[in-house]
Amino acid sequence: MIPERINNFNRMNKTMNKLILLVLLIITTSTFVGATPPQKTRETTKVQKISTWIENNFAKGKIPPFSFVYDGVSSDNFIRTWSYSSKKLESNEPNCIKYRFTYKSTKAGLKVDCDVDGYTDFDAVKWVLHFTNTAAHNSQTLKDVEAIDFNLDYNIAGEFKLHSIEGNHISKRDFHPWTRIMCRGEHFQIAPTGGRSSQETFPFFNIEAPEGQGVVFAIGWTGTWVADFEKINDKMLTVKSGMKYLETYLQPAETIRTPSVCLMFWKGNNRMAGHNKFRRFVLAHQSRKINGKFAKYPLSSGFNYRDPAPCTEYSCLTADYAIAMIHRYTQFGLIPEVYWLDAGWYTGASDFEHGRTWANTVGNWTVDKERFPNGLKPISDEVHKVGAKFMVWFEPERVIRGTQWAEEHPEWMLDIPNSNKDTYLLFDLGNEKARKWMSKYIAKMIRENGIDYYRQDFNMHPDIYWKANEEPGRTGIKEIRHIEGLYAFWDYLLKEFPDLLIDNCASGGRRLDLETISRSAPLWRSDYYHYDDPDGYQGHTYGLNYFLPLHGTGILQTDEYSFRSSVSSALIYNWKITNKHWSITEMQNCLKEYAEIRSYYYEDYYPLSGTEDLTRDNIWLAYQMHRPSDDSGIVMAFRRPKSLENSMVVCLSGLNPAKTYTIRNFDNDVVLSKTGKELMNGFKLEIDHQRGSLLLLYK
Repeated sequence: MIPERINNFNRMNKTMNKLILLVLLIITTSTFVGATPPQKTRETTKVQKISTWIENNFAKGKIPPFSFVYDGVSSDNFIRTWSYSSKKLESNEPNCIKYRFTYKSTKAGLKVDCDVDGYTDFDAVKWVLHFTNTAAHNSQTLKDVEAIDFNLDYNIAGEFKLHSIEGNHISKRDFHPWTRIMCRGEHFQIAPTGGRSSQETFPFFNIEAPEGQGVVFAIGWTGTWVADFEKINDKMLTVKSGMKYLETYLQPAETIRTPSVCLMFWKGNNRMAGHNKFRRFVLAHQSRKINGKFAKYPLSSGFNYRDPAPCTEYSCLTADYAIAMIHRYTQFGLIPEVYWLDAGWYTGASDFEHGRTWANTVGNWTVDKERFPNGLKPISDEVHKVGAKFMVWFEPERVIRGTQWAEEHPEWMLDIPNSNKDTYLLFDLGNEKARKWMSKYIAKMIRENGIDYYRQDFNMHPDIYWKANEEPGRTGIKEIRHIEGLYAFWDYLLKEFPDLLIDNCASGGRRLDLETISRSAPLWRSDYYHYDDPDGYQGHTYGLNYFLPLHGTGILQTDEYSFRSSVSSALIYNWKITNKHWSITEMQNCLKEYAEIRSYYYEDYYPLSGTEDLTRDNIWLAYQMHRPSDDSGIVMAFRRPKSLENSMVVCLSGLNPAKTYTIRNFDNDVVLSKTGKELMNGFKLEIDHQRGSLLLLYK
């Protein structure tokens, strides 16, 4: 629930206004506590509650929870004098109410539209700003745009804890959880690097406030966002966020958008109440929907991945070999939900004599006719015959000099002045003509080759290209247009192909934010180069699960320790099915086990190993997935290779203390009975050997 007596007192300088707001909030809060009203009344109450929050914070005469500087003056000083209008919009999404609040000044020649979504079933609100120059001449300079500028103000003094995870470093430490206790007067700023939204930092935060309440704060911007947190006093924390680099004028009739922001309020005994509520919110409202339900991202396999040198990725694959592998997997009942064709299928990728590989031929987006004389359609036809889907890798934004796209459309490429010949080109998605052409080109390839799911990679830093091509006085425009173009491109594909899924890869999980997760999911969440390091994969799952229920990674081995280390809601198995040293039986057992536990990864998550350094090889790592609907779940635990302890005591969560639970050990089928109270007060896990795992199912 939205915390009691919390409201936005942003920069209000009149004591009377504060008192009026406080009285109104106390009145509305008192309406929603106490006895549970009838179902219909409770639903109405929720709508009134979130709508009241929105209408109070975006009310006429109020300073809204965003800010900007225009012509050198802060919006706080003039926004209440601008003309104001509000409109409730139609919504086709269940439990979602929509508004548009417009602030406009004829004198300044500027209009701000704030589109707000309220989620009545999750006490959540999301908004995005659009700035438009309504004058017939260039606007004055717009800068310091904070899509959110909001005070979390409580009546209760206490600690504010900022919880998040690290972004992607392409390392064992990817998505490692961290906590920062904010001190009075402390200012903390955080931003990603390289122009990709989750490179090194992560745009999702759980702000734990005093007395069992808090806010999950999420940013939707697939470029360089920045977030600022400042503890004003013992009762107040200020949250600000926007683009890191934006200082520009707008041309006549020009419109730009900002990052989107989301606040989801929670109450509970500990901060996992907020994390789990947000996981459910993501599935309900911020993930890809097919036929009205959240899309479950697939269990995938490739075509005998990792051929010997000089082959790279799938640069040696042929149509005949791919089809033979499909038959081989079918023979042993190892058919995946999706067959995944990664990089190297396009023209030039197998020209090893001239030093060409999958990586330096992107931009040749035509099927290699020597290896696939009839295109990829014969492969997709065979895939569909066995009841699977077909996914293909693309990387359309990174273009190598001398490739087809670079030669045919040099006017659509962003370059860095005086760069060397090995530097990539960036396809300019901010060029509307170029973006529309690319959208149709990729859609045609999807259609002609029978592709079901689209995988997009992005192995470069775009920020240096945006900065190198900025017009004077227009800092940030290139970034805005590119990110807007990316969303428009993906939205076009999702509209053209209603059953399409997008796998979002950017050197692994370097483009994860509120906007991308609503359109895609990361099936290969890290390019951590030790692909055979299960300890690293354990940590990646452990961290990402705090915020995102939909993600996956690869598995190259079939032993229990390795396989379980890679398990999450999606998975790709890259098993060498032609290698005589591998066991088909082990492969079959892995998939059988995964089928039994997979559904729990869409449910509530409880870490059991704390948040200290999880990259060490002498520790235990354990977590719990709990399904409240039937009060069942799993416990996954790992004793790492150098751990000297053969046991670990954990306290489970989400259980009913008075109930008795049966607990089955997957490894020996031993069944125990324990009360919920016993499991929550301390349950001993035992693994008798190093580099061992434990999987329990309780009901």
